[in-house]
Amino acid sequence: MIKIENLHVEVDGKAILKGINLTINAGEVHAIMGPNGSGKSTLSNVIAGRNGYTVTQGSIRYFDQDLLEMKPEERAWAGIFLAFQYPVEIPGVNNTYLLKAGVNARRRQQGLEELDAMDFMQMVQEKARLVELDPAFLSRSVNVGFSGGEKKRNEIFQMAVLEPKLALLDETDSGLDIDALRIVAGGINKLRNPERAIVMITHYQRLLDYITPDFVHVLANGEILTSGDAKLAHKLEKEGYDWLLEKDTAA
Repeated sequence: MIKIENLHVEVDGKAILKGINLTINAGEVHAIMGPNGSGKSTLSNVIAGRNGYTVTQGSIRYFDQDLLEMKPEERAWAGIFLAFQYPVEIPGVNNTYLLKAGVNARRRQQGLEELDAMDFMQMVQEKARLVELDPAFLSRSVNVGFSGGEKKRNEIFQMAVLEPKLALLDETDSGLDIDALRIVAGGINKLRNPERAIVMITHYQRLLDYITPDFVHVLANGEILTSGDAKLAHKLEKEGYDWLLEKDTAA
């Protein structure tokens, strides 16, 4: 689905990513862990096409396309979804209106007819039940007045409605209490399927207690230091990152 080769990225002239190599296939769930400032959010933002990042070397192929040549909206139309670490508030724009615009924009790009109001609302209500979202949230302004947990749950709801091929979840677990984490993780698990890849950026093992990843990668100092399965996350929870950082320095 997506192949990243020798990716180097700068922000304001400072090197953040220093040679990332990563391949993600359809149906896989990848967890990217690492200390603060290691480049985890930078990686997801570059894939999604956010402004402020300069790619100085490397390539990203998404299916048969050069992702770096695509505009942010083209990436979204092609099925890339980013759940923000800090979800934005959009006063005056309700959830239903935003999602209908997004769904129909993508359908137009695919040469499909737009969904009418009745079909769209039926689909939205089904997705809301899937992620245990209160139907009252459908008519509220996007994330305005939402708690941290409600914002994160709303983003998983948006993911359910938009049905992306590649979902990038940037610290979806941050700020969640145990009940909210369980509900958000349950929603993510329900959205796993053989056609969709999911990349979860997280600091903590606790999210991976609910969502078992196929691969775990440790990103530090702008590089992927090691990769493994879910057992690697348990080792990091027990021992931290020092053993890896020391190994990297010694090398």
